[in-house]
Amino acid sequence: MAEQAARRIGGRTMVLTTTLRALRAIGEQLQARFQGSGELEVLVQGQWPKRRLIERFREGAGHGRPGCILVASASFWEGVDVPGEALQLVIIDKLPLPPPGDPLVEARGQRLESQGRSPFNDYFVPEAAVALKQGAGRLIRRETDQGLLVVCDTRLVQMGYGRRLLAALPPMRRLGDEAEFEAALERLAAS
Repeated sequence: MAEQAARRIGGRTMVLTTTLRALRAIGEQLQARFQGSGELEVLVQGQWPKRRLIERFREGAGHGRPGCILVASASFWEGVDVPGEALQLVIIDKLPLPPPGDPLVEARGQRLESQGRSPFNDYFVPEAAVALKQGAGRLIRRETDQGLLVVCDTRLVQMGYGRRLLAALPPMRRLGDEAEFEAALERLAAS
């Protein structure tokens, strides 16, 4: 999906992953698909310093260079500012729930349980809501910015806690089907 959508809008796509394993897998797959085509340049976190990746991504297409897809993880979910048309599609691979095997996450969960509270409802979901909002925030940096946010995790609409996560997102129109998505991509491609 990322490949076809990015191709349609000439790059201008950021893929945010929740794990380094997903970062590598998605980055390698996209690089293999575009390698040697000159169509789009796939930038992957870790291949260059963060500042250089962002500078190249902001440049986008022009001066004989192809547009870009940036595949990144944790440190790119916040503090990355790409206003205007350089970024018009943000794709998030999975809901950014805290990793359950992390010692700090486990300690916080145990503390909440000892207080008779639910670690999932009182810690995991609120943390994911903040991270999701930050990821979505990469897309809209100015009042005039426009673009598409795609969350590839079906739990957002299939699980009860998905409503809480959706409510945490900035106000945006929700597309109902693939035809609406295709039409929105077409509008972005024409802009």
